[in-house]
This record gives sequence, structure tokens and C-alpha cells, in this order.
Amino acid sequence: MSFGLQESDSNHLRDTRVLITGGLGFIGSNLAIRLVREGAEVTIVDSMIPEYGGHLWNIEPVCDRVRINIADVRDEHAMKYLLRNCDYLFNLAGQTSHLDSMEHPYQDLDINAKAQLSILESCRQHNRDVKIVFAGTRQIYGKPRYLPVDEAHPLDPVDVNGINKLAGELYHQLYHRVYGIRSVVLRLTNTYGPRMRVVDARQTFLGIWIRHLLEGLPIRVYGDGAQIRDFNYVDDVVDALLLAALSEDANGEVFNLGGEHPLSLKEAAELLIRCGGRGTYTLVPFPSERKVIDIGDYYADFRKISARLSWRPSVSLFDGLRRTLDYYAEHRERYWSSAMAA
Repeated sequence: MSFGLQESDSNHLRDTRVLITGGLGFIGSNLAIRLVREGAEVTIVDSMIPEYGGHLWNIEPVCDRVRINIADVRDEHAMKYLLRNCDYLFNLAGQTSHLDSMEHPYQDLDINAKAQLSILESCRQHNRDVKIVFAGTRQIYGKPRYLPVDEAHPLDPVDVNGINKLAGELYHQLYHRVYGIRSVVLRLTNTYGPRMRVVDARQTFLGIWIRHLLEGLPIRVYGDGAQIRDFNYVDDVVDALLLAALSEDANGEVFNLGGEHPLSLKEAAELLIRCGGRGTYTLVPFPSERKVIDIGDYYADFRKISARLSWRPSVSLFDGLRRTLDYYAEHRERYWSSAMAA
């Protein structure tokens, strides 16, 4: 439990009806498990598109205590039905790959912008009392003009994904302002932990790093490894999502999440190797298609969410990486086999 989330807060979730879009994915599944344990009635909607990270094993600890709808958030009829009676919507579904957004821009537009507008229209027409927490991204800032990046930083996305995620965020703010639909936006940074995608780097480079480490392969670090990043363990992100949902003071607001101790990618690779007790890394040239949309150094100023919601990360990067490695060492056959299939 985070610095800000108290037991009395958690009690407010008991018997509430919660819908999680993208609930079989990385963050969504960890959130679903937490909500079930807090006594909420959880419904998951997930398209199970192979590239997006949905995995039935992700909710194995609570599989008999959640409702699962295999549906696409672009399906207006399904979303109208699912949204009708819920108290909270954690809107986490999205296309997260920056490269995929450049190669398939219309698909990214459909999922990250058009579908978000459709969801909000369903709320406007059928459930204006719902509270929405939308998972945004640091990518909307583009290349930082100063560090740490606060919420007042100019918004200048460097790829299609960032532009469409920004549109989705602005739709949520607009529907709050015009129609009174309570919504909060959290701009996430590098989230990692159990249940994240380890097939490739579509969600985060740490996923493929962990897989390579456990397979005895060298970790591939692009460029000189000097790029600075911050990281959040998934449990801390779940705490932030719940705090945002439970706070009326957060309605209409945008909050950065961020890590306490930013470090370079080279340092992150060295730390991961120490956590695993073995391994190596190698510096490789930046692929041209990645280099052109890379944002350079980034780490967030998260003082706003600390001041308003009393959130701050509680899991150190070392402890979080160690927990993540332990999870995949135990369950690797679940993720390695599905990775091959994907």
C-alpha cells in the first residue's frame, strides 16, 4: 500500500462495480487482482489482440472472481452495455507501441483516439455518474525542454502514438468540463513488474531485457546507454490509480507519475544484472526507426500528485526488479510459450 492509500480508502471500494478496459494486460490485470481483494465487483474487457499483451494467466489468482468480456473497445454496442451500471471505469486499453503507431497510424488512431471518444459518448448517454481514470503517457511531452518534466511542460509528441494519446486525454478533460463526467488523467512513465509483456519491447524495453537475462542472452542497450529514465513498479501505479479514483479533488486533473531516482539505461541494465545475479549487456547502435522518435533524457516531476493525493512510489527499483525476475523465473513457461505463439 502506498504512502497515500489508507485502509479506510480501500473500504470505499467494497461492493463497487468496476470496469477495466485492457484488464487482461499488464497494468489492468494487476489492478483487477487488487480490486478483487478489496471487495470490488470487477468486470474486465479486453480484445486479446496478440500484440497488446492480454493474457488469461495474468488474472489466474482471481480468475473465478472476475467477469471477463472478450471485446474491443472500438465496439460501441459492447461498451454501451458494459458501461451502463459501473461505478468506476479504469480506462487502460490502448495501443502502446511507438513503432507500431508509425507503421499503422490509422489503427493507432482508432484505438487511442476514436475509441476513447466512443467510450465517453457511451458514458454521456448511459452513465454520467461513472468515475473514470484514464491511463495517459509521458510520450505526449515529446523531447523534454527541461528536467524534471512537470505537468506545465509544453506538449509536443514525437510520434503518432503520442498525438493520439494526447487526443484521448483531451477528450476526457473536455467531457469532464462540458458534461460533468468525472475523470482523472495519469501520465505514466516506464511501468514494470509481473505480468508485463516480455515478448518484445512493445510495452517497455525492460520486458525484453528480463527475458534475455533469464535466457542467458546479453541485454541490448541502444546507443551509448546514457539516456536517463525513471521507473515505477506496477504496485505503485495501481496505488496511484486507486487514489485518483477515490479522490473527488482529483476530478478534471492531470498528474504525472515518476520515479524517485532516475538513472541511465546503462545503469538500469547493470542494476538488473545485479538483481539476477548474473548476465551481461552490450551497447548496440540505435535503429534508425527508433532513433528518429526517441525522446532523449526523461524523468518526471511528480510533486503535484504527491501534494494533492499523497502518492509517492514505495518500491525501490532494485526490489521491484528482483520481484519481477522472481515472477518470470517461476512462471516463464506461461509467458515464454505464449510469446512464441504471438
